[in-house]
Amino acid sequence: MKAEIICVGTEILMGNIVNTNAAYISKGLAGLGVSCFYQSVVGDNDGRLMEVFREASGRADIVILSGGLGPTEDDLTKETVAKVMGKTLIEDEKAWEQIKEFFEKRDIKYTDNNRKQALVPEGARVLYNKNGTAPGIIAEGEQVTAILLPGPPGELIPMWDDQVVPYLKEKSDTAFCSEMIKLCGIGESLAETELKDMIDAQANPTIATYAKVGEVDIRVTASAGNEKEAHELVKPVVREIKKRFGSHVFTTDEDITLEAAVLQLLVENGLTLSLAESLTGGMVTSRLINVPGASEVIKTGFITYSNRSKRKYLGVKRSTLDKYGAVSKQCAKEMVKGCAAATKSDAAISLTGIAGPGGGTKEKPVGLTYIGIYVLGRIRVKKFVFSGEREKIRESATAAAITMLRQSLLKAVSCQ
Repeated sequence: MKAEIICVGTEILMGNIVNTNAAYISKGLAGLGVSCFYQSVVGDNDGRLMEVFREASGRADIVILSGGLGPTEDDLTKETVAKVMGKTLIEDEKAWEQIKEFFEKRDIKYTDNNRKQALVPEGARVLYNKNGTAPGIIAEGEQVTAILLPGPPGELIPMWDDQVVPYLKEKSDTAFCSEMIKLCGIGESLAETELKDMIDAQANPTIATYAKVGEVDIRVTASAGNEKEAHELVKPVVREIKKRFGSHVFTTDEDITLEAAVLQLLVENGLTLSLAESLTGGMVTSRLINVPGASEVIKTGFITYSNRSKRKYLGVKRSTLDKYGAVSKQCAKEMVKGCAAATKSDAAISLTGIAGPGGGTKEKPVGLTYIGIYVLGRIRVKKFVFSGEREKIRESATAAAITMLRQSLLKAVSCQ
């Protein structure tokens, strides 16, 4: 089964919003074993949308469209798709009742154009929207099935998960099983090298690697007559990959992030954490506290950009700063030691570096970063030289700090 994605909206073409919908749908299709060879973005123009949809219909079994289901005149997705598929739009009574209820609950007056959102192609399956006004639509034709979804991710994602995924599973005569192995502390090229023999020999299951900042994800997907058989095909491959990468594997749960895995380690071992950030300015703390329950282990976060704040809050010696500078191994060590002591924490992180674009020298280039880790009295400091723009350097340092903390926690726990 082949699918194609069309995201509709001039605001996407203009760069006003990031197209996260395509990424989410693509990932979902991969997990279902549905091939997706093309993606398109088209503005709010019926002629161009008609052209793109016709092309997609000639290549794919299923065309998934997001956006353009609103109440205004430039919301044309539903009307254009119905025209191409030769379907008449009719009002869905339940959809209109839900739209009215949505506004009434919020004490907002609905207008006549909101009724436009309750129109659906005759004979279509309506995907009722629990999080907004525009219903989704599954319109089956002789040549292609069109799946229309609302543009806001807060509406699209639950509609996809709760209604579209079960539909696609129903339509497939093959069952798929997909598992993710997430790695940290290893680069994508090295990970692929370690897997080269398995990738070269792959057939069913398939193995695919995806690189993120500071992480590598490996997806293993198998197809079979039923889910149990597919799962049995995946199991030995996942087991072998985990064996090859050992402690670099931080989870096989697709929903677990690196920061969640690290915080779980702290919780399980009853350890507390504090942070002292210069280069990242709170980015590491922010990423960690995005995880529910972070308050159980995180005590304090310092943002110590100036030398004065490093001395005042972390006890960094003036002589250290004068002799080695703020961006140095010695400073990172005193920062993390002082952070742990000031907060009476079991673990601590420190970061200091040069994010750029200015401030670098031949001896200390832009991207130079020192990360300090303290766990139960043991201190480790590592030097990095990250590349890229300012934001990329800070993101890379953040991922590296969380990875280093995980490594130090694992070592400390194993020695207890």
